[in-house]
Amino acid sequence: MINQNVGQAPGFNGLKWTIVFLIVIGGIVANTYFNEVAWALRAAAGIVLMALAILTAFQTTTGQLVWSFMKGARIELRKVVWPTRQETIQTTLVVVAMVVFAALVLWGIDTIFFWLVGWLTGQRG
Repeated sequence: MINQNVGQAPGFNGLKWTIVFLIVIGGIVANTYFNEVAWALRAAAGIVLMALAILTAFQTTTGQLVWSFMKGARIELRKVVWPTRQETIQTTLVVVAMVVFAALVLWGIDTIFFWLVGWLTGQRG
């Protein structure tokens, strides 16, 4: 991977993360302080502040690694061969049938144990 932050000072990432932290905390405090303002305005301000915080975070070394990971994940997602609707329905029906079968088997075993315990303790027959 190519290092894109060659010219940055070592403490610059820390400054950016401090700015992100201050934006998030400032948004929380402002939302609490201005609780009388219409919720739509507070929501819009919150969205803008979160977008600003995310954009600032993506400017850091860690943020660039996260962005690179997200791009790679999207590329891999395109490589996946997704099942057809018919395959999905058939697989779902098989799973439902197996769950019902397992439930019936467990119910049968439980009934046998219940009968055996009753017989051994003398409460039945």
